[in-house]
Amino acid sequence: MTRELKQAAQSRTTSSAAAKIVGAVVIAMVLGLVGLGWWCRLQLEAMAATGEPVIVEVERGQGASAVARRLEAAGLVRSAPAFEIYLAYSGMGRRLKAGHFELSPTMSGPELAAKIASGEVARRKLTVPEGLQLEQIAERVAEAGLAGAEEFLAAAVPESLVGEVSFEPPAESLEGYLLPETYEFTFEATPSDIVRRMARELDAQFVGPNAEAIAGSKLSLHEIITLASLVEREAKVAGDRPKIAGVLINRLAQGMKLQCDATVQYALGEHKARLTFADLKVDSPYNTYLHAGLPPGPIAAPGIASLRAALRPAKTDALFYVARPDGSHVFTRTYEEHLAAIERIRGD
Repeated sequence: MTRELKQAAQSRTTSSAAAKIVGAVVIAMVLGLVGLGWWCRLQLEAMAATGEPVIVEVERGQGASAVARRLEAAGLVRSAPAFEIYLAYSGMGRRLKAGHFELSPTMSGPELAAKIASGEVARRKLTVPEGLQLEQIAERVAEAGLAGAEEFLAAAVPESLVGEVSFEPPAESLEGYLLPETYEFTFEATPSDIVRRMARELDAQFVGPNAEAIAGSKLSLHEIITLASLVEREAKVAGDRPKIAGVLINRLAQGMKLQCDATVQYALGEHKARLTFADLKVDSPYNTYLHAGLPPGPIAAPGIASLRAALRPAKTDALFYVARPDGSHVFTRTYEEHLAAIERIRGD
């Protein structure tokens, strides 16, 4: 064999070996990618068939790697690297949003990514019953995990409503000006956001729709809300609200003291099942057994029904009422009738 033929044969042998090596490498890479894909698929499966949702915060500017580690720490994904690979491969890593998200261990990796990318942040429900005082509302806010009670009270000041509502904010306190309702707030809501929202609901549901009637009333808006707060605390039966408001209006018109037990409870700073004669003498401008007229401001947050009753009280000639054991009231015109009603109720 000539030298040239030997060189050609060696070249073909070398090329064949190189091709085999390249082929082996390609096969290894393909198998590796297949294996990686299979591994990632397993790692991206839901952690559990059932489970309680958890709240996870994605901070603004947080990268895909940090989000993956946070989900792994929360027990929502098996492998942070696998989740990060999915984010990169799918392009979801560029679409992640900041906020608090309610995520479940029953969600797969792609579902978790889609939820965070949607920007559908978690919300917390805040239920404020009628008749609560401002401090009690603050406790409800804290229980809902929205803000500390002290933070809420610090934000609940009249100045916070300037430019936010159609009415002039009260001078001293927002007691009675935050409408009892069931609300939903995001975790991003600040105490000031919560205060403004509740005051705007009072504006939207009562002040705005009744602006003409309020303007034509003999009472100011502040006095209407104050009267409504008394009705809220005194009434236990819905049908009694307009009647109680009517009695209180009649007493105001005749210059009689309102003698409303709920105002004494407010002055005492505590609820007592039965007031004593000493309690009725507590030195406070809110004690309507001592001072004529309405108290300086609301004693609680009245609901819409009580606000409407205060704005449109029942036409009645009654000047007194007393509660039955079931919470309903007996309404009477004279003090003698009132005493007789008390005796009947005690006798029952």
